[in-house]
Amino acid sequence: MDVVSDAISTVRIGRPSSNRVRVSGSWCTRLAPYDGAGFHVVLEGSCWLLPDGGSPIALGPGDAVLLPHGTGHVIADSPRDARAVEQAVPFERWVGAQPPRGPRAAGGEVELLCGKYRLDRSRVHPLMAELPTIVHLPNRVGCHPELRAAIGLLGSELVEQRPGSCVAVPSLVDLLLVYMIRSWVAEDLTGVWPAVLGDPVTAAALRALHSAPSAPWTTDRLAAEAGVSRPTLARRFTALVGRPPMAYLTWWRLTLAATSLRDTQDSLAAIARRVGYGTPYALSHAFSREFGTTPGRYRAAAADGSPAVR
Repeated sequence: MDVVSDAISTVRIGRPSSNRVRVSGSWCTRLAPYDGAGFHVVLEGSCWLLPDGGSPIALGPGDAVLLPHGTGHVIADSPRDARAVEQAVPFERWVGAQPPRGPRAAGGEVELLCGKYRLDRSRVHPLMAELPTIVHLPNRVGCHPELRAAIGLLGSELVEQRPGSCVAVPSLVDLLLVYMIRSWVAEDLTGVWPAVLGDPVTAAALRALHSAPSAPWTTDRLAAEAGVSRPTLARRFTALVGRPPMAYLTWWRLTLAATSLRDTQDSLAAIARRVGYGTPYALSHAFSREFGTTPGRYRAAAADGSPAVR
């Protein structure tokens, strides 16, 4: 596994949802704050995104926008004033009121892909936490071809129910999330984690840790894997990531353990072996020290959907 894949996998839960909507005339709809992430892609026409507490953003054909922290927002045909925004139709009711897809009207239409991802924010990788409130990816010739291909495939799957669409659609929505985050990493020149992944030494060390988190890593062994001296690795890794390599490994092993407790019924012994702890007791002690609760209580709270960690 790589860092981006792991960062997404540990927070993503359930199945994503998506809608393809065609509208015209005057319209305005609101999406309330959401415990997950949302996205919009403009397939045709243009519209405006009005985020809570932020400035309006114009969206044109082919533009994609990701709201990774579930920020409440309005999408509309124009940059409405505050009173119009307050009267925006809730998104679920707005989508449900849309007429069946018929022949295209002559101009003035907007066609959108809208979707949501469910995320567990109790154990968020710092890469995901660093994502800005809005990731706007304008449609530019030659940029992000994989993202454009995924948008095209998803849009065609949502036009009509075809054999296999129940598998294809959520898989393509998940793929869209990967491509949008990958595009942000490639374009952001000031973020911490784009710099981390762009540094060959730190990136090599992270690839090694994420590929084999249960291996008996030491700083010396990790430095050899990255092709540098122990002091060089410790200095560069700590400066960029914000914690020493072995401290990051401990946190990541415990995060993986929390994910397994949430998503599986595996025994604590099996989870301990998988994440690099010799005994269930050793894992339980480290887990309680890091997260302020026992593995058993964490699993029970996750099953109930209630928070149990500090």
